[in-house]
Amino acid sequence: MNAASVEAPLREIDDLPSPRGLPLLGNLHQLPPATHHLTLERWAAELGTPYVFRFATTPVTVWNDIELSHAVMRERPHRYRRYAPIENVLKEFGCNGLFSIEGAAWEPQRRLVMQALSIPHIKAFYPTLATITERLRRRWEAAARAGRVVDMTEDLKRFTVDATSALAFGEDPNTLENERVLIQEQLAMLLPMLMTRVNAPFAYWHYVKFPRDRKFDEAMIDVHRHIRELMARARVRMRDEAAVEACETPLGETARAPRNLLEAMLTLRDAPGSGITDDEVAANVLTMLVAGEETTATSIAWALLFLGTDDALQARVAAHARRVLDGSAVCPSYAAMRELDLCEAVCTEASRLHPVAPYLSFEPLEDVRLQGVRLPAGTKMFMLHRPAMMDPNNYANPESYNPGRWLHASAASERGAHEPRAYLQFGAGPRVCPGRHLAAVEMRLVVSMLTANFTAQLATNPADIHEVCTFTAVPSEMPMRLALR
Repeated sequence: MNAASVEAPLREIDDLPSPRGLPLLGNLHQLPPATHHLTLERWAAELGTPYVFRFATTPVTVWNDIELSHAVMRERPHRYRRYAPIENVLKEFGCNGLFSIEGAAWEPQRRLVMQALSIPHIKAFYPTLATITERLRRRWEAAARAGRVVDMTEDLKRFTVDATSALAFGEDPNTLENERVLIQEQLAMLLPMLMTRVNAPFAYWHYVKFPRDRKFDEAMIDVHRHIRELMARARVRMRDEAAVEACETPLGETARAPRNLLEAMLTLRDAPGSGITDDEVAANVLTMLVAGEETTATSIAWALLFLGTDDALQARVAAHARRVLDGSAVCPSYAAMRELDLCEAVCTEASRLHPVAPYLSFEPLEDVRLQGVRLPAGTKMFMLHRPAMMDPNNYANPESYNPGRWLHASAASERGAHEPRAYLQFGAGPRVCPGRHLAAVEMRLVVSMLTANFTAQLATNPADIHEVCTFTAVPSEMPMRLALR
């Protein structure tokens, strides 16, 4: 019995409550891909947790318990792994990198990525992040002067792709100033297709390709061609700079360390006996591009739903941002950025109400007993996030949007119940998201720049904006009108 187990009468999976399904199909017909996460949450409210539903004939257990979630994530990757279909599909995409890879291969890749996304590295990279933020400001200024409605989700994805590419690979694709950048359009196809194939009752694409599948396959060929070219250019730069340094570096001195994640991965890959292949490097490049684009952009986009419909909140954030920016259009330094707590808090609170990751999925690698339920190895487990974040025992007045609950300056008596452990948008345990600090910096930069320079108004009825689950839960739209301050 593992650390997460509790003493209870032993039950089997078939003993758990379950929504009524159909023979062979199970509950597939009740789970529309775009909104299935909402159905899972509704069943949790009706049936309690744990419960079980079925993907065709495959049982999937659903849980809602903070301590259990932390225990499972703490015992990765040795006792639990991510939902196996995710890794299987991403292998086919050539994208089985740090996010999905399991076993012994995970740890060396983790060290590389953590180094690239460390606080000292991001601090040194801050001037480039500020430059990319200024580029976004100019794009929004042009839209404001022209009276154009801005597709905020699209622009934020462009921003995060530029930032991630410059930080991790040393190349800035400048999607913000190049209106049509093919790599941006192609990357946008990956997570929706991942969701489709992970949730398919069988691997239909092995037997027949629909037009959408063929279009995706063609896009992935182009993406991987782009990544191999990126790797080739990095190797040329490293070779040329090594030759120069060999002439200029005094005997006994150490040559410069790799300057970004791609250089670090290539250095390790090219070392004798590394056991790492170009395919594994390419998979991590693609993983970084997709992860860096989607999650942070979506968190900021959800915050704009609240900023764009609450003039008083927007004025408060603007005053905070303008005080810190002190006349600059973009936060001028890393030290100043650290003062922008409210700008990060509006994003954190938005993703509490609209979690970007509505659940995480795992499988035990051995037979376990959890909360009195026997789970054979390989049992599918979905760990829901939102119910705990909407529990008044964890957060006071959980239905209300209150960024102040995340500010350290707020007195505990004012905040009421506040359980940070219930907020699992970056995961927990050994495989906590390595990009969480970069995400916080990007949130602070974008929200402070927006509110300090513009007034923003939602250009649609807020009730028309819905969650759409394309592996992450994104807003169906986020159109805004901007005006210069």
